[in-house]
Amino acid sequence: MGSAFWFGWQQDLKLMIVAPIVCGIFRLVFIMRYGPKKSPVGEWKKWIECFRYGFWWGMDFNAYVFLFSLVLVTIPAAFIPSYYAIGDRVRLFGLMLYLLVLYTAFFGKMIFYYHFRDTFNVTIKLGGNADKKNLIDIFFNQNHGGWILLGYIPYGCLCWILGNGILHLPSIGYVELSSNVMQYVLNAIVFVCAIVLFYWFRYGGTLNHRHKPEWDEVPAIVKNDIFMGKAVIDDLVALELACKHEVCAALRHADDEARAIMKPILQGDWPANVSPLSFFCHEAKGARIQKPQHIFFLFGESHGQSPFDAPFHYLHLMDASMRFREESNAFVMNNFLPAGMISQPSLVSLLAGIYDADLELNENKDFWYGNVPTSLPLQLKKLGYRTEFWYGGGMNWGSLEHFAPAIGFDRCHGGPDFCPPDSPKTWLGIYDHIFLEEAAKLIKETDDGRPVFHFVYTTSNHGPYNMPYEEYGFDVEKVMPDAPEKLKHDHKVVKQMGGIWYADQSLIRFAEQMRDEYPDSLFVVTGDHTINLIPFQCDVIGRNEPNLRESLLTSFAMSHPELKKDMMVGNTIGGHMNIMPTIVELIAPKGFEYHSIAKPLTEPIDHVVTPYCWMTSDRIGDYRDSLAQQLAVAEELLPFERDKEQFREERDAWCELTGWLVRHPELLDDAGRGTRV
Repeated sequence: MGSAFWFGWQQDLKLMIVAPIVCGIFRLVFIMRYGPKKSPVGEWKKWIECFRYGFWWGMDFNAYVFLFSLVLVTIPAAFIPSYYAIGDRVRLFGLMLYLLVLYTAFFGKMIFYYHFRDTFNVTIKLGGNADKKNLIDIFFNQNHGGWILLGYIPYGCLCWILGNGILHLPSIGYVELSSNVMQYVLNAIVFVCAIVLFYWFRYGGTLNHRHKPEWDEVPAIVKNDIFMGKAVIDDLVALELACKHEVCAALRHADDEARAIMKPILQGDWPANVSPLSFFCHEAKGARIQKPQHIFFLFGESHGQSPFDAPFHYLHLMDASMRFREESNAFVMNNFLPAGMISQPSLVSLLAGIYDADLELNENKDFWYGNVPTSLPLQLKKLGYRTEFWYGGGMNWGSLEHFAPAIGFDRCHGGPDFCPPDSPKTWLGIYDHIFLEEAAKLIKETDDGRPVFHFVYTTSNHGPYNMPYEEYGFDVEKVMPDAPEKLKHDHKVVKQMGGIWYADQSLIRFAEQMRDEYPDSLFVVTGDHTINLIPFQCDVIGRNEPNLRESLLTSFAMSHPELKKDMMVGNTIGGHMNIMPTIVELIAPKGFEYHSIAKPLTEPIDHVVTPYCWMTSDRIGDYRDSLAQQLAVAEELLPFERDKEQFREERDAWCELTGWLVRHPELLDDAGRGTRV
């Protein structure tokens, strides 16, 4: 029995080493694939510290390989000779299951980083209501899902060979003592040492759990490098941290606590049973332009700011929008924060007039039957507009068939409902040019002379970028002749560039068509969020990673025949929540009452705060990573600053405001529900 345990725990220890070896290989692959610098030359200390600390941090999970093998194989095998005989096969089988989990987590992280430029974060919790067909489409057509699945076979074989080889390494011989008592004492000591060894590994080379590796203790030389700070975290550790992180802590707060948190944004006494939104009532100062018969709010999928920045003009990704922006009656803002960093929170925030704060208000049934006074379509209905919602996809996406009418739209149109049945489409929706052409026809057919507000949301600038862009006019040599050869020869990148160009061409063509039909129209053009629009890996500029503005800022432009730039009082920064009050202040009569949590762009704005980011006229910051950077267009990579966040109390207050309304659905107004057509 003693000798069986003696040799067994050594086999357990050998196999445990396989897991951190595999994790280290995955870390290296991650760095070589996404890292701005592929070699440790000149940065040996940083790389060594990254792998060293990553090894010990990963032991928080990897140490369990030793424990489970010890408990499930070695201990029972010490009493059952027949089980001891097959112990190595059982150990190896258990290890293989764990290594397959590591493989899955690794490629999950690789895909997540490709799309979000981050390791696993709280965004994964918002995937429960995502379009699964679209996710599958992206997985197979953009992220080489077939090869990833096939990779399980060679990976599994290599791991089996490695594990089997390690098991056959020699072990330390069993120490036999002449005294039975001393032999039992030795065996007991070995058993206790095995348990202590597990805890020593799991706590990162210490027996004090308070000294376990964690983010705060990552060596500064690693942590101060934005990318290596992400690479140091093993995949399962990152997944665990993301799952533990609260999407919004506001839902757990008592009312008294919530009232205290909201003090930075609420002024004066707050009576019981009164909505906090009552504090955001304003009176319009008087119309600055003639009230248009048509307002077109064009919400472009992933229509970001970075292609408009001077260093990337030569790529010609947004030539159509550049033409639109250069007109004399257009107001353009190059520093504009979205209300959400992915589609649904951004859309929902903008329509509701309060930050969604990742609470998925569109999936909350209370918001299917109740509305808020800050609602964008509700304000425009009060100004006499019929409100219509146009979406290139099906209205069942994100429960829009329930949410959009409740938030104040009189009519809701999903692309598949009014486009020809044989229209080509992605999983998200009808191709943009077809959707917009059909929408234009229907808009003209249903025009009855009354003022109309059209909110138009496109879908095509989205992975996996497998549309036939060449058929719709995209030729990489003609559109971007000066692009680096590395870009032109990367088929995957060329397809994405084609998707960005095509979506912008379609959107602006629609805007120009509607302007020709309705010359007095007010146009708003912005994006739901941005994505990795610039392929830094293709040598498009002298750096391999984006500045914060290129990762965070969406686009924004307004146009109307009477619009003058000085109406915006010199503002250079803004965000989605500033759009609705701006429209109201441009067209509403003096004294018109409306609700808005943000200032209009017709008043001076010194900072913008969302649940994710903050911005001033010269700085931009990301709360999620506690990063800040100069707000400037630059060819070089600007210095990052850690722990320099501003306006944290205001940020928490905006999240708390939404949490309060979710916890108090009785404060929602009855919805004047529209229809889906």
